[in-house]
Amino acid sequence: MKIPIIVDGQMVQVDQGAPIIDAAKKAGIFIPTLCYHESLKPYGSCRLCMVEVVQNKQRRLVTSCNFPAEGGMEVFTNTDKVRQIRRMVVELLLARCPDVPLLKTMARQMGIKSSRFKKREANECILCGLCVRFCEEVVGVCAIGLANRGIEREVATPFKVASDVCIGCGSCTYICPTGCIEMVPDEKTPRLRIMKMGNHPLSPCPNDYQCENCSIEQEFLKDIKDVIVEFRRSYRNSER
Repeated sequence: MKIPIIVDGQMVQVDQGAPIIDAAKKAGIFIPTLCYHESLKPYGSCRLCMVEVVQNKQRRLVTSCNFPAEGGMEVFTNTDKVRQIRRMVVELLLARCPDVPLLKTMARQMGIKSSRFKKREANECILCGLCVRFCEEVVGVCAIGLANRGIEREVATPFKVASDVCIGCGSCTYICPTGCIEMVPDEKTPRLRIMKMGNHPLSPCPNDYQCENCSIEQEFLKDIKDVIVEFRRSYRNSER
């Protein structure tokens, strides 16, 4: 069932329960995100997609990637509170990952010249979880995961050893927005590849990281699904 929702003064029709970010797209309004991808389940961890919602005369801040749209709702994507939260998120990440082109681009767009927070040892992983969730939800392997807590949080294979279930498809290397994952030949089995975490920052995105409008992104999704289908077919044949 379609319902009306107002986004920054524009009336749009969306499916009941669809995330607010979909309504914003219909209205032609870009909401920055780090952990969101249209091929994955909403995660809501980066908080960069926060918006203000007015419903039943009450105003509150919600994450637009996983908050469901309801009839009569009014959404504001560019208020003072929203901009303040987004700037805070980007500044915190800049303190952790000062050399990541993605964050530098976002900072420039938000008018941030430098982070007010103390910089830690340079790191390229922003802990968006895209690689982990893509491996689980799309590839269906679960070769990597998020380990530890707090400032020790990291992406790793179980026990930090080469994963036996990794198929070497390379999807984690592509979907990573900072380029800190690479696939390298397995020393024990050269014909296979294994994941390696490192510092390999990508050049800035020519499309300002608006993946939903990117032909390269769509071509990647098609190619990676073909690779997965072919791998599973070969694996079934080898078991016969």
